[in-house]
Amino acid sequence: MNPDFFDTVLGKTGKKVCRLGLSATYRPGRKAIYKALDEGLNFLFFFGVDTQMTAVLRDVLRSDRETYVVATGAYNLGWGHPDLRRTVEKRLRQIGADQIDVFLLLGVTKESHFPQRTREELHHLREEGKVGAVGISTHDRKFAGRLCSEGALDVVMMRYNAAHRGAEQDIFPYLERHNPGVISFTATRWRYLLKRPRGWPREGRLPTPGMCYRFVLSNPHVHVCLTAPRNVAQLEENLAAFRRGPLGAEDMDFMRRFGDAVHHTKRWFM
Repeated sequence: MNPDFFDTVLGKTGKKVCRLGLSATYRPGRKAIYKALDEGLNFLFFFGVDTQMTAVLRDVLRSDRETYVVATGAYNLGWGHPDLRRTVEKRLRQIGADQIDVFLLLGVTKESHFPQRTREELHHLREEGKVGAVGISTHDRKFAGRLCSEGALDVVMMRYNAAHRGAEQDIFPYLERHNPGVISFTATRWRYLLKRPRGWPREGRLPTPGMCYRFVLSNPHVHVCLTAPRNVAQLEENLAAFRRGPLGAEDMDFMRRFGDAVHHTKRWFM
């Protein structure tokens, strides 16, 4: 088994991470979050409003800061420049830390959402040591690919799953020179990859959540794939699948065919 499937270094950040990262968006409970940490998940994404994750981070970072890679961000508001410094300082207070490891501008859907002013502010925060690495979360893959090729990002976060594989052409070929960290989200495509799409045989096989995560992590360009379980049972299911390692060739082919079927039957939700 390739050990790089389970652990890797988050690109140029130099941070060692478990490749299955944790978000508490769906409020799985503190018990589930502590269990994830006990099982070795150390890349932790929080928003500040997800109070369960915030409380756990404040607890564990007091005694063991170096184990965990903490990520957060501020949303592009669409109608104005977000106050990045204010957000960073608020997040630091919430978790009782001196530095955020990864700070992202979230919701970048077009180039104008990431102007030079915003880039410079992120760089200032990094230079001051308030954040360790900076980047964006975006659906504009071509823009992200160009930024990666220019070395403008320490980290890039984007959607990647069996139904949305455009990053294979638009982002992944541009990573090698500057080696940004790569984080993916929505491995199940908001659970659409778990449902039978129109035209799929009634007796036909359906993916499991674990297969969706393993599909993403079978791609070596992805350093971390986020999981957001709703409870301990879902976390345990995802962990068990993760431990099985990469998908075999037959399962990879199935996931691509199923992903194509899902993609083409829900064009309005691309």
